[in-house]
Amino acid sequence: MSTNKFRFPTITAVVIANMVGTGVFTSLGFQLLEIQSGFAILMLWAVGGLIAVCGAMTEAELGATFPRSGGEYNLLTRIYHPALGFIAGWTSVTIGFAGPSALAAMTFAAYATSVLEVGSSEWLEKLLAVGLVLALAVVHAGRRRNSGSVQLVFTILKVAVIVVFCTAVYLMVDVPQPVQFSPVSGDGKILTGGAFAVSLIYVSYAYTGWNVATYLSGELESPQRTLPGILVIGTLVVMLLYVALNFIFMYAAPIADLQGQLEVGFIAATAAFGEAGGRFAGVVLAVLLISTVSAMMIAGPRVLQVMGEDFHALRLPARTNKDGVPSIAVYIQAALAIAFILTASFESVLLFAGFTLALNSFVTVLGVFVLRLRQPELHRPYKTFLYPLPPLIYLGLTGWTLWFVLLNRPVEGLFGLGVIGSGLVVYYLLRDIVTTDATEDNLASRGK
Repeated sequence: MSTNKFRFPTITAVVIANMVGTGVFTSLGFQLLEIQSGFAILMLWAVGGLIAVCGAMTEAELGATFPRSGGEYNLLTRIYHPALGFIAGWTSVTIGFAGPSALAAMTFAAYATSVLEVGSSEWLEKLLAVGLVLALAVVHAGRRRNSGSVQLVFTILKVAVIVVFCTAVYLMVDVPQPVQFSPVSGDGKILTGGAFAVSLIYVSYAYTGWNVATYLSGELESPQRTLPGILVIGTLVVMLLYVALNFIFMYAAPIADLQGQLEVGFIAATAAFGEAGGRFAGVVLAVLLISTVSAMMIAGPRVLQVMGEDFHALRLPARTNKDGVPSIAVYIQAALAIAFILTASFESVLLFAGFTLALNSFVTVLGVFVLRLRQPELHRPYKTFLYPLPPLIYLGLTGWTLWFVLLNRPVEGLFGLGVIGSGLVVYYLLRDIVTTDATEDNLASRGK
């Protein structure tokens, strides 16, 4: 068996770790500012999970049909046009992985400083976040075996600790908070309102990463056989963890204490276990965020690598070390993540990244209809189960969410559209300065 390929457990771990991180440990506080119904909050995470599972079932067909690394860059290039593929890659490189890597590192630092009671020093938090990104960049720019082992160990630890944490809080809390988890009058209005739709962007961000395995298809053993299972199993596991965690957070701590707060896990742990127990649980939760940053540092650089293989002007990031790892691309992503850490606020990056990535995935899932119409004879090792229901559910719910974000938070939405537009400009600039015939001919041939 080849040592130069990632195996099923490792990539499944990447999928789980890439999702379980910043979003679920931070976004509940923002959601509770607008929605105070326990039932509506749990439905929010369940609907987000349904969207992610439907997306995973659909993108599994596309990824198995075109098993090359690069994720949406590769898929949109083949389904639509090289320009759309480049825009997706551009968005992934500039926002899709660097932004969430920064957010996960910032959350790690926020938890660490809170539980260690060292004060709310902004620069101390930034220093810790930057240090984490640099340390993981060094690990993942080296040997593939070390990279995969670190990721697998941290992900197994993460899932185990979350299960233990939820069980312990449930058993330790004698008098749960008076949160109504069954539907009550007024919940129907909440579930169809703008606040619910906007909150779905936070949730969608938390589920971002369900498609991360397609970014590593070229480095996966038997991708056409294993990719569908990786995507669907990883997403279902995360959906269960998310609903359980948010139930426990609201079960343990008063909504008033959670509203607008970043470290909701630490607050819930303190309410359940007391100050000492809360600090210990908070440290553990902070450590778990390491696997989230780690997963992003594995998957993200592969987009830049594949783009560099196709565009002569980006050939430097395509270079790999003797183990086939795109080391330069890893360090470039680390530099972009550090730039986010040093310059951007948490909530703005979260909403902005969530909107832009959801739009990318929307166009990709739509591609399953386009491809079936254009190339019905194309060999498909895996076909979407219950087609066309999963892609229709995904497109309907995601489209509804994107529309409400544009209505309610136009600045973040328009800024995301601006980044997409800048990608189109960069594509035509790079296409015009290409010095070989590789780009347009190569990309066009890949789309056949």
